[in-house]
Amino acid sequence: MIDKLHYLTQDIPGTTHQQLVREAIEGGVQWVQLRIKMRTRAECLAIAREVAGLCKPVGITLIINDHVDIAKAIGASGVHLGKEDMDPVEARKILGDHAIIGGTANTLEDIRRLERSGVDYIGLGPYRYTDTKSRLSPLLGLSGIRSLMD
Repeated sequence: MIDKLHYLTQDIPGTTHQQLVREAIEGGVQWVQLRIKMRTRAECLAIAREVAGLCKPVGITLIINDHVDIAKAIGASGVHLGKEDMDPVEARKILGDHAIIGGTANTLEDIRRLERSGVDYIGLGPYRYTDTKSRLSPLLGLSGIRSLMD
């Protein structure tokens, strides 16, 4: 089942992804997306292994952002793919039918493309400006999201 609330980690100076996940779990989160930017694959894999060690024993759904290979390597619940990441159909072939695959959408065409590719959920955005992405899609705001949902 897709949880209504997803916690996405982020790079915060002085705080590790592991600390963020631990606090989120203590706060009652059931779904974590490990979102690591600007790190090497080896660093991402090491962090993902530690985070999986926090999530799996307590039944938390763990989604890995962008990295299908890391999701497979650690046995994560699934992967979230951005618009420039691997095609969801290819990710499904690698991860299998049991995996949760989500995708990012910013336009109606994005939504239709993701739906045709068989994703399990769609993350619609960005709602507002964020400096956590280097190439931010056009901001949707509440009116843009309402328009797409209509």
